[in-house]
Amino acid sequence: MAAHGGRPVRDLRRENRTAVLQQLYFGGPMSRFQLIPATGLSSGTISNVVAELIADGLLEDCGGTGNHGGRPRTLVRIAAGSAHMIGVDVGETRVRVELFDLSLAELARTERPLTQPGEYDVGVVLGHIHDGVAEALRTSGIEADSLLGVGVGVPGIVQSTSTDGTVVHGQTIGWDAVPLERLLRASGHLPPGVPYFIDNGAKTVGQAEMWFGAGRGARSAVVVLFGSGVGACLVTDDAAHGQAVEWGHLTVRVRGRRCRCGALGCLEAYAGAEALVDRWREAGGSPSPGADQEAALTQLLAAAHPVDGGAPDRVATAVLAETAAYLGAGLSDLINLFQAERILVGRWARLQLGARFLESVRHHALSRALRHPAASPASASWAGSGSSGCVETTSAPSARPCRR
Repeated sequence: MAAHGGRPVRDLRRENRTAVLQQLYFGGPMSRFQLIPATGLSSGTISNVVAELIADGLLEDCGGTGNHGGRPRTLVRIAAGSAHMIGVDVGETRVRVELFDLSLAELARTERPLTQPGEYDVGVVLGHIHDGVAEALRTSGIEADSLLGVGVGVPGIVQSTSTDGTVVHGQTIGWDAVPLERLLRASGHLPPGVPYFIDNGAKTVGQAEMWFGAGRGARSAVVVLFGSGVGACLVTDDAAHGQAVEWGHLTVRVRGRRCRCGALGCLEAYAGAEALVDRWREAGGSPSPGADQEAALTQLLAAAHPVDGGAPDRVATAVLAETAAYLGAGLSDLINLFQAERILVGRWARLQLGARFLESVRHHALSRALRHPAASPASASWAGSGSSGCVETTSAPSARPCRR
């Protein structure tokens, strides 16, 4: 059955339900009257959609507003316990699994480290995902049948196919057209009706920052991830849900260092945390034997900025300064190309490097970018994932703490 304009009624109904749910997710409890201008839907459509969602158990009444000279209005909100979701982050140092209720309150979390060579083996990662999902369900007491879906963020290029579902091309981790969705479904660990949503990790983090983090309120942003490697997600009107860009494999030095993707001179070969620690070691630095990336990075920072007031290690200081210059040069390319309102920088490595390093990166970026697009970004933020804080800087020289 076709609706007005030739669009199926089913699609319009889904869009209307999505519009109402999104407003309540991001705007909190609202009355039906408030939902009309917020969604652009008619009063009759709002009444019908809200009634359907309440009947489905997705919404619930939650008290009323004052009458302010008129009749009191009943508020509706997301029914938190009516369904659950699982998020999986196949990261650079671990696989993290988190379980949420429908209001996105975290109910369980578990992590499996990826610290040994070869741990990006597909079978190992699949095992970590399965074990993590099982543990999250067990510790929370949630039944798998209540899951709306499982979202999985992965490194690499993600492709949708008609035969294998979502396929992952992760050159830096040795994944060549891995049919991840088919493999996850074939395991039988979850009911067949539970869908998997698999996408590039930079894109998923970028969308989360726009929804819940330092990107809220911006029409466009570039979200940069700085961990073992570097990546970016572009969010614009034309890519409202984000578009992952392989920024880390932009060539910054012809015939330069070999990147873990196999090419020479990639930005990631100079600016990723893994490369940063390697360059420090090659220049004479001495991280503790057996130290993982995060521990080695902590030692590098301690050498460059001794807490006891001692003399900074010149090798560590020089490596950090060069890394800031490379990152700044890479950011200037993003500024010139996309002219986004905001540039947000996240991931675990940026948490360790902190505001002092950010200011140096920002200086290099703005000094290399064209003047007009460099003046466009409203802010450049260390935008952490989860509940981490951030430091936000504007075009003014001052900086202020940012909480979310």
